Amino acid sequence: MENPLTSLIAASVAFVGLHFALSHPWRAALVKALGERGFMALYSVVAFVTLGWMIWAFRAVGTQGVPLWNGGNSAIWIIACLLTILALVLLFGSLRGNPALPGAQAQAASQAKGVFAVTRHPMMWGFALWAVAHMLVAPRPRTLVLAGAILVLALVGAHLQDRKKTVLLGTAWTNWEARTGFWPRLTALGQVPPLLWAGAVLAWLVITWAHIPLAYVPAGVWRWMG
Repeated sequence: MENPLTSLIAASVAFVGLHFALSHPWRAALVKALGERGFMALYSVVAFVTLGWMIWAFRAVGTQGVPLWNGGNSAIWIIACLLTILALVLLFGSLRGNPALPGAQAQAASQAKGVFAVTRHPMMWGFALWAVAHMLVAPRPRTLVLAGAILVLALVGAHLQDRKKTVLLGTAWTNWEARTGFWPRLTALGQVPPLLWAGAVLAWLVITWAHIPLAYVPAGVWRWMG
């Protein structure tokens, strides 16, 4: 019988590898053969299937394995809470006016403001910070593999996205790159609107509360209540 952790590793490699392959070297040929809509349908199916495989394998692994460090330490949980709130701020802020989204034009973003003053890849960094936070508090093999896959997909994907957008959009994207940074600038967090911070904190409270019935783990502020 296959080791569930081996299955999780295989699923994670497939999830990340196929994302990269479909987004970059295979994309042009597949779009030519299937059309844009056909390609997007294929991309969605592959993403759904490989993600489902990852989740199934993650659950099958269970809590086997010794944690690499004490993830229950209060200081680690506080850091993880702050990271997840920041991740939600970046994610929510990336949903509007993001020139990196499919079909968007870099020319439309004449000024780097809000989360884009922090990083030109707020969505990717949101996923990356989510992954780091979960690795900190749950340093067991299954979490390190799954969250590690998300981390690699987010940051390597952001780098590859820069290269692809430079080819597709030329000076429009290189000018956007010159006004923004890949790595987050924490000094620019003051430019994020207060309403976005409030929305992120509210969402964080709801999501972390949902950990209790869904994952049987009290997370966020709920860890210290009850």
